Amino acid sequence: MSKGHHMLPVWFFIGVLLTAYGVIILITSVFQFSHPATIQFARYHAGIWGGVILLVIGGFYTLKFWPRRSSEKEK
Repeated sequence: MSKGHHMLPVWFFIGVLLTAYGVIILITSVFQFSHPATIQFARYHAGIWGGVILLVIGGFYTLKFWPRRSSEKEK
């Protein structure tokens, strides 16, 4: 590999996608909180829990695999 090129791990992109999906699901679930569905388990707010879980997992992967500069010793 030529000098100056740095490959990003695929887990970084997976973390970014999971975080984005978590934000979208959480925002839509919060908007639907004021108009709950008439289904049996609406009181558990699965969308809110799912959005929070996706945010936590995506945030973990994004921070763990954040691209960092490599030191001269690693080359």
